[in-house]
Amino acid sequence: MSPSSRHRRNKYVRFTSNVLRSGGMVNDAVCFLVAYLLTVAFHAAWYGYYYDHRLHSTAAIIMAINFFLIRISRDAYSAFRGQGDDLSSGTFIDFLVAITLTGFTIVQFGEANSLSARFSLLFVALCLILLIFSRLLFRQLIWAAMRRGIIGQRVAIYGADREVTSRLLELLDIERLPHINVIGFADDRRTRVETGMIGPYPYLGGFDDMLELARAGMLDQVIVALPLVSQERLNRIIEELSAGAIDICIMPREFLVLRDRYRVNYIGSLPVLSVWQQPVRDLDGVLKEIQDRLLALAGLIVLSPLLLLTALVIKLESKGPVLFRQRRLGFNNLEIDVLKFRSMYVDRQDESGGERTRKDDPRVTRVGRIIRRTSIDELPQLWNVLRGEMSLVGPRPHALAMRVGDEYYHEAVRGYPARHRVKPGITGLAQVRGLRGEIDTIERAKKRVEYDVYYIENWSPLLDLRIIVETVFRLVWDRNAY
Repeated sequence: MSPSSRHRRNKYVRFTSNVLRSGGMVNDAVCFLVAYLLTVAFHAAWYGYYYDHRLHSTAAIIMAINFFLIRISRDAYSAFRGQGDDLSSGTFIDFLVAITLTGFTIVQFGEANSLSARFSLLFVALCLILLIFSRLLFRQLIWAAMRRGIIGQRVAIYGADREVTSRLLELLDIERLPHINVIGFADDRRTRVETGMIGPYPYLGGFDDMLELARAGMLDQVIVALPLVSQERLNRIIEELSAGAIDICIMPREFLVLRDRYRVNYIGSLPVLSVWQQPVRDLDGVLKEIQDRLLALAGLIVLSPLLLLTALVIKLESKGPVLFRQRRLGFNNLEIDVLKFRSMYVDRQDESGGERTRKDDPRVTRVGRIIRRTSIDELPQLWNVLRGEMSLVGPRPHALAMRVGDEYYHEAVRGYPARHRVKPGITGLAQVRGLRGEIDTIERAKKRVEYDVYYIENWSPLLDLRIIVETVFRLVWDRNAY
């Protein structure tokens, strides 16, 4: 490279997505300032009476500071990635908390009586309107800048082989990040990398070719994806790449294999990969317990006439107890006694659960067919919920000897024990997604476990309520239960 070209201005350098954080903060600061100026102007034009300018400006500044401290503490300005989740996530709640803290501060200093209610309400309303609509405009401007290439990150993958590179490209494609523009992949070991394309992505050449792109301002970031690389070689790669003005990232092997079943956490300042985490803990666990117990108690009270009627018709149709108890796997793989209304003839029951129930099963009574079809047979499990053994929503508890095909469930489906990290439920996500009733293939069994794990990893009280509502509708339309 000649001396003249070395000192030439790099016309290809652009903004990366990191500028969005600063842009979001500036956007909010402008909203508070404009809202205050508009409030002063409107108040003077409409009402025109005296108010303490210093007090009201100080209150506005305190509210703005509270708002920014709350947003920054939650790292909310880093959320925008162009996927529909933007800087407005949680804004309304943060704004309400900022108002509350500011109100407490004003009351604490004894200035509440000196504050104009009209001025305050007008300022708060204008702030909220500007914060919402400015975000809509900000998002459109950012997307336009991304499409034009003004904001974005040109990324190259330095990988071990086509298989690893293809895997990483697949994961990036799933993320659908509009500010990420993968320009291609590179590797020096040409014997293991075929020149050409991987999908729409070209082969950029070797390490030196990729470094030249960085020096020429045509590259913003390199992702090093070498699962089995030695520490010595990795240090050498990073040292040489640091000669270019680019971001350098390392994609560990675990990220490629585990996909989304990990979290990056910190023990102090030490980053660690949390492969499995207790999903419902602390206050979330207390909240779920309270929700389960209250709804189960309400369900038993409201449904008591139906429960008594069901018990009566079961007793009248066939001899034997009204309830059926079966040992099943519960929370932390511990065994529990799950209650159900008896739907089979006593001498044909299978307490082990080894024999699946099939359509037109001769073991099922006439009443049993009705209560199984409508899931009334599961209602006694509300008592299991009150006893703390089950939840209203969660992975369905399986019998100890339950099989799929010729194998036990826990042997046929990899990752099966993970579904027992929460209490089992009367209904679950898999059941409202069409996997209720007989599971006669390994594919359906795997799909059910996938839904169970997804529920565990994404649990929320609203998700529970949604599944409960969907369950009610499924009872009418589902033909997979018998």
